Order: sequence, then C-alpha cells, then structure tokens
Amino acid sequence: MPVQIFQASTLYGAATLAAALDAGRFGPADQARRVLLLTNNAAVPEVAPRLTDMTGHQEIATRFDQVEDFNEAIAPHHPGGWQPRPDDAPLWERVLRTRWRLGTGPVTLVVESIQVSPARSLATVFAGAPVHVYADGLMSYGPTRDEPPHSVAVRIQRLLHLDLVPGLRPLLLSEFGVEPELVPHDAFRAVLSELSRAAAGDPEVARAAEAAPTALLLGQYLAALDILTADEEEDLHVRMLRAAAAAGHRSVAFKPHPTAPVRYGEALEREAAAAGVRLTTLRGTLLAEVFYARLPLELVVGCFSTALLTAAEYYGIPTGRVGTRTVLRKLTPYENSNRVPLVIVDHVVPDLEAGATAELPETPPTLQPLLEAVGYCMQSARYPWLRAGAERVLSQAAGDPDAFRDGPYAAYFTTERLTELRLPGGRKRRALLRQALARGRREAASRS
Repeated sequence: MPVQIFQASTLYGAATLAAALDAGRFGPADQARRVLLLTNNAAVPEVAPRLTDMTGHQEIATRFDQVEDFNEAIAPHHPGGWQPRPDDAPLWERVLRTRWRLGTGPVTLVVESIQVSPARSLATVFAGAPVHVYADGLMSYGPTRDEPPHSVAVRIQRLLHLDLVPGLRPLLLSEFGVEPELVPHDAFRAVLSELSRAAAGDPEVARAAEAAPTALLLGQYLAALDILTADEEEDLHVRMLRAAAAAGHRSVAFKPHPTAPVRYGEALEREAAAAGVRLTTLRGTLLAEVFYARLPLELVVGCFSTALLTAAEYYGIPTGRVGTRTVLRKLTPYENSNRVPLVIVDHVVPDLEAGATAELPETPPTLQPLLEAVGYCMQSARYPWLRAGAERVLSQAAGDPDAFRDGPYAAYFTTERLTELRLPGGRKRRALLRQALARGRREAASRS
C-alpha cells in the first residue's frame, strides 16, 4: 500500500495537516498508510515540550495509522542540522523503511519548510518521493529563504496554506511554478474546536476562565531568535500590557512562549500591579486558540505572531499590534524570513500605541504589491519578474519626501538594500528626486 508521511514540528502544524486530511486534500483514508512523523526542532530538544504531551495531540493522531519520532530515529543527530550525504541516502532509506515498517511501496512526503532540514533531509533520503509542502503561518506569503536542490524542487507538487490573510497569494516556492492551495477555512476551524474540547478539563483553562480576562497578550520569545535582547523583549511585553490597560482592560492574560524564561511573567506582574490590572500568566503548552474559544476575549495583542491573524480570522476577536515597527527596524539581515510576517501585521493590524482602536483586519489592495516589492528586495535574484512591480510601488512612495524617513516604508525597506538594487528610495535616487522637486518648485515660482 502507498505510504504518506506527514512531518510536523508543532501542534498548530499538525492541526493544519488534520484539517487538510479532513477536507480530502490527500484522498480517501483507506487508499494509503498515513504516518505522522514528529520532529522537535528546538535548540535543545531534550528539555523542550514534546508534541505528544500537548493537549489535543491524541485527537489529531486519530487521523493517522501510526505516529513516529524523527529525533529518535536519527539520534544523536539534531533534526535541524542533520543532512545525510548523498551516498548514504539509500542506506538511510532502508533503515527508516525498516524502522517505520513502510514496506517497499511508493512514499509521498508532506513536509514544512522544505528549504531546510528536517524536511530537506527527508526529501534527500526518500529521493523519488513526490513532495507536498504545507505552511502553518505567515511566512508562506514571503519568498523562499533558501533554495532547495533542483532534485527536490522538481518534485514539489503544491503548497498548502491557511487563508490567514484572505485574498493574499503566497510567494513561497512560486519561482518553481508551485501552485498554492488553500486548506478550507471550515475544516481548520473544526479542528481548532476539537482541540478546544479536548482542553475542557485542563486546570490551566479553568484558572484562566476564573479570571475572565478580556485581553490576551501574545509572547513569541524573540530573544531566542536573536531578534531582540531578553531585556528588549521584556520591555515589549510591558508595552503590550500598557496598551491593553490604556484601552480599558482591567483583567489581562499573558501567554508566553512555552520556552520563554519565567522572568518575563515577573516583569509583567510588577507592571500590572502598578497599573491596577489583574494579570493571569498562562503557562503550559496549550495553543492560544484554545483560550480564544474558552475566554471572553475582546482584544488580542501581539507583535507579529500568526496567532494574531487566527484570532481575527477564525474567532472574530479584534486585534492590535505593539512594537511591530520597532522589530522591523532591528531585523537583520534584510533577507530574514520574519520580515514578511512583520510587514503583514504592520500593514493590516492597528497600532495600539499610536492610539488606534483594535479591530478585525481587512486585506487592503495595496498589500499584495507591497509584499511582492519586499519579496523582491529580499531575494532579487530568485524573483527577477517582481522588479517592475517593486519599482512602481517604490516610485509612488518616493513621491512623498518623508516616506523613507518617518513613514512605514522606512521600516519596510532599508536604504542600503534599495541603493544596492538601484531602486527608488535608494541614496542616488533620493538625491535625484530632491533635485527634481527643487527644480520643479523653482520653475513654478518663476512662472508665477
């Protein structure tokens, strides 16, 4: 019987796969043996939360014939850094087929982040397998970070993704002609409801419900990604709390990243006491979406978490952002894949610190061309056909002398990158624009 291997590193990703299966995106269940392959990509997997221990895992696992652990299969190698040598790939295929009882029949791979391991290592081991890529977050809307080998790229069948920003078309893998395909909204919402029901008796949910918070703050642990320092991230959370308090919320919940240090909650406790706000810190491994379903939330605050968009799109909870542009300006290198989620959130989610009112985001018609311009600047050699559109977007912005000084474009694009690519907004183009504007003013003055 054919085998389908579904690789997942997060419960959110596994939920995306479950929704795709429920919607029939991989055919009838009785026509293939389905294997859920769990990978733990944390820097130190031994101390990180295991997906099998998370509430809701058992419900998702019922869709599969077996569940396997990739970390155990390749130990002592780390799944995020291990890449088998080409000469060893046939041997590894035999080893894994035997270990996972796959037989000798055809294998199909369904993986996340094909440009890096463990997805890339799986594609190397199962060298003849068709590859389906799924994306569980906002990065699917951005360019491919690292180009997969040609031998892998030609096997990619499609990109499955959630409709987190309705109408927005992903750039990921488009350079290979890979077509995006939506995981149906109703199917994913049904899986999230299933996870919420599984958490009904969880003591963390009961404790949070007792406090009845009306606002929830999302932590991402950006210090672990070297995007912010620990002190800067701690301050970011404090700013979120202040924004929620300024919006009138007196009971607030904070959901830190599961691996974030305890000190983050301590700093918020002090700030909450000073602001007269009741703070409930949600420890544990439950998805934020469980709390969306279980708490009387009127506001979700974050920096650029995907969970901001799921709150709005799947639960109808108004959202607000804090610190998004601050992080954008600090993000390096320019090619960093987090740039696209940051630009999306900055463009569609209201800035609470600027006095905006939280609301349900809409997809403005300017977002697609803007993201394509950002994508071109991030990976110009890979997407040369996007240059003309980038020039149009940047030329329109360059008509405003302040666009690249104080406006959002100063955060979306760096002068250095625009100069390097000889695009409007770069240093040479800016000087020419200033000269043209000054000349135009002089000519207008002389005519009058």
